[in-house]
Amino acid sequence: MIRLTIRQMEYFEALVETLHFGRAAELAGVTQPALSSQIAEMEERLGRKLFERGGKTVHLTEDARMLRPRIERVLAEMREIETTARRGRGAMEGRFRLGVIPTVAPYLLPQLLPELRKRFPALAIELREAVTATMIEETAAGRLDGMIAALPLEHPAVAVEPLFEDRFFLAVPASDPGFVAPPVPPESPALERLMLLEEGHCMREQALAICGSVRPAAMANYGATSLTTLLQMVAHGQGVTLIPEMARTASEAMPDLRVVPFADPMPARRLAFAWRRNSSRQGECRSLAAIIRGLAAASGAEQVDGQQHPHHEHDDEAERESGLAVANPV
Repeated sequence: MIRLTIRQMEYFEALVETLHFGRAAELAGVTQPALSSQIAEMEERLGRKLFERGGKTVHLTEDARMLRPRIERVLAEMREIETTARRGRGAMEGRFRLGVIPTVAPYLLPQLLPELRKRFPALAIELREAVTATMIEETAAGRLDGMIAALPLEHPAVAVEPLFEDRFFLAVPASDPGFVAPPVPPESPALERLMLLEEGHCMREQALAICGSVRPAAMANYGATSLTTLLQMVAHGQGVTLIPEMARTASEAMPDLRVVPFADPMPARRLAFAWRRNSSRQGECRSLAAIIRGLAAASGAEQVDGQQHPHHEHDDEAERESGLAVANPV
């Protein structure tokens, strides 16, 4: 009889996710030799090769692809058993695997993580930063306990609770004499110079939707993986880019960069918290969503269509100084 261990299946899952032995070992919290040894033993027990190793690259064999969904189901059930057993010890304890999209993580987590440590000292947050499609798949499979991303989040196995709206602004070079005066209409020629995040980032699609009839000529030339990279390129006069309001303070602190509003009604994204629909931790997920909304309200958020909307107290003063009309909230 073939007997695989939970540890081997977890290492298999980590290697499938990263396709790199070093990163898989880091994800699993073990040394690379330990992970390699367990994967080799797993292949020996199954009598099948699961991974093709070629230099630094790793590829799944057909056997591994067939085995993957079964192992994911087993691990998901094991995690549910652990969660159920933990209920007697109280909520908000133990490991919670939280996924956050890259255009939210750097701006929300500095507020959220200290608050969670203060309220729930027995809760250990494990963070995963990835694009929306990847996190939806991992949440549905039980590899993440919850995730924060922008709507829409459509998957039959995933439940969603809205958080708040986050308006979009345009970052432009501070010394660009040819830039049209704000507020920026969606048909502005300035958007032809829009630089976008690479394929897979939801903010790329949101930016294209905001552009209206303008076709960004720069989007074929740049495909950055982070908003910080795009902002550095803007500061050096290589184009313009879209930023969410939660990134506005950090963006305005950058030299040679100016942040300007769009014309009314200002475009916005709606952030949400999502979890596996039949998860036994959905009560904790709803609590986390409520905490995030509370943080948004405490930072000066406004209610927009029943949701929280982040707003900077210095908006009016800063825009008066620059000669701009204050845009109405969306």
